[in-house]
Order: sequence, then structure tokens, then C-alpha cells
Amino acid sequence: MALKYKFNLKDITVEDFKVYFLALFKAILPKKKIKNLSDLQSFIQKKSAWVSQVTLYSYLKTRMGTKYVLHFDNEELLSSINKAKWNIYSVALQDLTFFSFSYLNVFFNYEDIIKSREIFNSILDNEKKNGMPEQVFNDAKISFEERFKKIDWKKHYSSLPFNESALALYEWAPISDELKTLDRKIVLNSMILKWDNIKEEFTKLISI
Repeated sequence: MALKYKFNLKDITVEDFKVYFLALFKAILPKKKIKNLSDLQSFIQKKSAWVSQVTLYSYLKTRMGTKYVLHFDNEELLSSINKAKWNIYSVALQDLTFFSFSYLNVFFNYEDIIKSREIFNSILDNEKKNGMPEQVFNDAKISFEERFKKIDWKKHYSSLPFNESALALYEWAPISDELKTLDRKIVLNSMILKWDNIKEEFTKLISI
């Protein structure tokens, strides 16, 4: 196994992996209807976190093999995972926010698109309090605004809306470049397939 380590944050723990396994279980529980913007914000936050963690940790577990728990003592690796987690999550938040409002615009005639910015910034502000690194926070704000200006809301929901977070998983996963090159198609597809489930869930739950 060849893993690369690049970062210095040290706040990911075994508990994060326990959250990962709990997330897998929660995925099969009954879902709450999305009836207002508060529900939508909660959906975007929870599902973005779920997709980010499940895809990242599943990929790492696959590459580390059955002895992956032994790597929890490697602070350099845990720092890299933590950095990857936040960066992937910040892009996943953007993707699901843009998809949701594009879908609402087309199928529910929802015109108050500016609410997408308010929801995204509210989630980001809360995550900063939860430990999101300053650099990730600032980069996410800038990236959101750049994407917001370019989006065609009538087409975005059906135009590969989750590509950016799939590419973020590929970019940030702390795996050696030579292995990631071999895994590229699998890694990207793993994220897209998770998002396909979220898209289907969203269309069934939305009732704003």
C-alpha cells in the first residue's frame, strides 16, 4: 500500500470511523419530508456529510485492507484524512445546494434562488464552529460565488451536477498518485452512485 501524507491537522479520530459506520446504518432509516427551507438546509448538510464520509472512508478502507484500524496511530495519515474530509465535504455542500435549487426552480417554479447562498453560508458558518479549517472555509465561499454566477438553473440539475465533488474525492483522498490513477474511474463512479441515491431520495421527499 502506498499512501501519501501532506497535512498537519490532527483532529480526526477513531470516532470519525464509528460515525462512518453509523452513517451506513442510518441510510436505511425512514426519511423526513422536506417541507420548508429549514428542512432543506438540514437535508443538504446531512446528505453532503454522509456522501463525503462514506465515499472517502470506503475508499481508504479498500486501499488499506483488513488492517486499516492499525493506521489510526499514524498522526500524519489522520491529518491527511481530516484535511481531505473537509475539502470534499465543502464541495459536496455546493453540489447538493445547486442541484436542489435547480430542481426546485424547474419543477416547483421556485424563483428565490438567492436562498441557495443563504443556506450554503449558514451551513458553512456552523461547520466553521465545528472545526472546518479557515482555508477550507474561505475557499468554499469563493468557489460557491464563482459557480453561482455561471449556473444555468434551468439545466443544472440534469447536467452532471455532482461532478465537482466526485473530482474532489479523487483529488483529496490521501492515496498515492500512482494508485489513484488506477482507481480513477472506480473512485469517481463510487461518488456519483451515492449521489444518484440522494437525488432519488430528494425527489421523493421534497414538498416545498
